[in-house]
Amino acid sequence: MRTLELLAPAKNLECGVAAIDHGADAVYIGAPRFGARAAVGNSVDDIRHLCDYAHQFGARVYVTVNTIVYNDELEDTYRLLEQLAEAKADAVLVQDMAVARYVREHPSLGLALHASTQTDNRTVQKVRWLTAQGFKRVVLARELTLDEIAAIHQEVPQTELEVFVHGALCVSYSGLCYASQYCFGRSANRGECAQFCRMKFDLTDADGRMVEHQRHLLSLKDMNQWAHLEELVKAGAASFKIEGRLKDLSYVKNVTAAYSQQLDSIIARHPSEYRRASRGHCEYTFKPDLIKSFNRGYTTYFLHGRQQDIASFDTPKAIGEYVGTVKDIRGNSVSVAGIARFSNGDGLCFLNQQRELEGFRVNRVEGNRLFLLKTPQTLRQGMRLYRNNDQEFDKMLSRTTAVRKIPVTMELTETSDGFRLSMDGVSIEMLMEHAVSKTPQRENIVRQLSKLGGTPYECAEVVLPDDFNYFIPSSQLTEMRRRVVEASLAAVRTNRQMECEASAVMPETPPSYARTFLYNIANDEARAYYKLQGVADAEDAFEVRKPSEPLLLMQCRHCLRFSLGFCVKHGGKKPAWREPLYLKLGDGRRFRLEFDCRQCQMNVYAEDC
Repeated sequence: MRTLELLAPAKNLECGVAAIDHGADAVYIGAPRFGARAAVGNSVDDIRHLCDYAHQFGARVYVTVNTIVYNDELEDTYRLLEQLAEAKADAVLVQDMAVARYVREHPSLGLALHASTQTDNRTVQKVRWLTAQGFKRVVLARELTLDEIAAIHQEVPQTELEVFVHGALCVSYSGLCYASQYCFGRSANRGECAQFCRMKFDLTDADGRMVEHQRHLLSLKDMNQWAHLEELVKAGAASFKIEGRLKDLSYVKNVTAAYSQQLDSIIARHPSEYRRASRGHCEYTFKPDLIKSFNRGYTTYFLHGRQQDIASFDTPKAIGEYVGTVKDIRGNSVSVAGIARFSNGDGLCFLNQQRELEGFRVNRVEGNRLFLLKTPQTLRQGMRLYRNNDQEFDKMLSRTTAVRKIPVTMELTETSDGFRLSMDGVSIEMLMEHAVSKTPQRENIVRQLSKLGGTPYECAEVVLPDDFNYFIPSSQLTEMRRRVVEASLAAVRTNRQMECEASAVMPETPPSYARTFLYNIANDEARAYYKLQGVADAEDAFEVRKPSEPLLLMQCRHCLRFSLGFCVKHGGKKPAWREPLYLKLGDGRRFRLEFDCRQCQMNVYAEDC
């Protein structure tokens, strides 16, 4: 039977706890330093509290230590790993091979190794190599198709494959984007991405002719694989990852609940094939709705191959749900044609005639007539309206919206010198006189043993022998219940520790890059590691020393030729422009595009290359 894991993001401790409460089997959270989202580091103490909470449900906590590390940071990184081990983290997500080697050579840490998507994991060869280096799990590139995922699983079945299923998309293969570092001195491989891909560009050809003017040509929509989760399960994915370590509490609640319910429905249809990776069931006070959480419009990306409409050229901002069209405008009020219901405080938006996103807030609602503080001058009759801030939904999510409990069976039996209380395989015994009761005790025993409030458990059944008729004081029943709960939680912690095993390094050749700075080697220990693997002449990481020309800044499966309808290979019309094409920022900086049709890939170079 295969185990399936829903993996949710944790911006902080509060979000992590909410993710577990709303059905996550695991959460990933940033360490105080060296995580690929530098803005959301968390204290080791908070990570410890999250581990304690998650482990009650058999859920796990993975910590991101997935930046490249400089020489003078190695000792601090190693100390951090030891602190995370003491906090009982289950695994670390790693990019730098010096960090990976330290974890592997110190199995007493009890930390599993997960290869971050920053290690550029898109081929069978790369996953096989990472497995040989001791990685238990590999986070696959977001760009992979179902067939590519299935092929990797078939070739390396012993390796857990983690796939992204929801959230923001990077336009470049992760780990191979240097645009932010080149333009702004902020490295994506150091957790400081400046979101170059969300900026406006002109697209010009070799003769300077304008092809597209001031559009967000590299900005992708958000991924949504909710309807295709079962296909990913069948392809061999083991963990389903929701992107969003910068997202707020309501996003985590809503999206986690939606995917948890979907995963449960898949398991319900195939109970002999799959099971959840953690324990417990959730009861929700709301109906999850993915369209109501932050999104730039949704796409399945390359799941079923190359397709149109994966990008959001008009805006990199959240659009939200379509709610109708503008019926008429009267002063500072707007009538909406549609069936949506509105609330005071809703945030609405629209694309104006220049294809720019504008928004406004609703002050007061009377049916489908919305009263505004000030009507945008560019709003016109017939324009489509979207709601990117649903006041009522957000208000609902601000309250307690889920409770997670583990159903257990309590069984009380007598022993030769007392009583034994068992709870789902864990037992405790208490010495006590066998005092026969003159009145029935079953009702009181069931009531006392069922009081599991304040614990992660709920009593589904209390089992007593048919002839059980002993008097046990309520205080003793309470003590037995307390002890069996403690024993059960201790067993969970022990089982977790037993699952962590050291993995040996196997001989395997690392995949080669045309430009060796793409190995992202930022310290001497990583360099020595790759040298042992046969990479003897690797350049320093882009962040350490600017590579020799040409400056390859991005490698993208997203292709502007295709998206604009000019890919002859895929049935598009022959372009009239003369290549090379250039992306141009508002400040005049240009970036040359290379269309590598053999790899079906678009590369972005600095202009002077």
